[in-house]
Amino acid sequence: MAILLDGKNVAQSIKDGLRRDVLSLKKEGRGAPVLACVAVGKDPASAVYIRSQDAAARDLGIEYRLISFGEDITQEGLVSEIRGLNTDKGIHAVMIQSPLPKHLDIGKLVGFILPAKDAEGIHPENLGRLFLGQGKIAPPTAAACMELLRHSGVKLFGKEAVVVGHSNIVGKPLSLMLLKEFATTTVCHIATSEAGKLRDHVARAEILIVAVGQAQLVKGSWIKEGAVVLDVGINRAGGRIVGDVEFDEAQKRAAYITPVPGGVGPLTVTMLMRNTVELFKG
Repeated sequence: MAILLDGKNVAQSIKDGLRRDVLSLKKEGRGAPVLACVAVGKDPASAVYIRSQDAAARDLGIEYRLISFGEDITQEGLVSEIRGLNTDKGIHAVMIQSPLPKHLDIGKLVGFILPAKDAEGIHPENLGRLFLGQGKIAPPTAAACMELLRHSGVKLFGKEAVVVGHSNIVGKPLSLMLLKEFATTTVCHIATSEAGKLRDHVARAEILIVAVGQAQLVKGSWIKEGAVVLDVGINRAGGRIVGDVEFDEAQKRAAYITPVPGGVGPLTVTMLMRNTVELFKG
């Protein structure tokens, strides 16, 4: 039976360190880091995430500012607001809460955030640094996965790592972070599945990370004996929350596995706060 990788415990350890850092910065007279979250509309899931950001920030002594706009704001209008945050010396980190209304292009909007204020590490310049192995700021969910792998104690050097999902905020940056640790890394996506090859890739993964958003896409019987399994997915199915991996069967074969909920999720907001503190330090 697999050992559970509890994101809450790992997050608490990191938060303890961040709390000390922020207190030290205040004692030095530098003040507190300020994170600005730009939100548009009233998406219910976003509202939950925003509340968790606010609570985490207050707990660590970070100032959190929610800047909300109605769904009628234009792309040009939001760009103007972002530029204002860039020039505001009292703001140290900026993020755009997704999803956005369809008429807004978050990919282009992120490019207007100063790289030095990019709390989510998804500005092209920061992703470029990640590509070169020089990035200090990484997308929070990808960073959360790496922290859980470190916590497991499993050495990544030479391991067969398979990432299922190739999004710009999880799969792609995570593959770069795994490569930096010299894991032999494969990225799978919808075409892999449609070609009937997903099971084969999963079956040889010593490190498996699934971030697709499709309930129980990866069957437990596919998991390699002794693998480390990180399930990033959060889905509603049959009146309950499930991940992208068939948990009950997978935990019989894996050495380590994240529960859903309670695995990667609790760490993601903590990684966002860590990015904020790093940006404040400069």
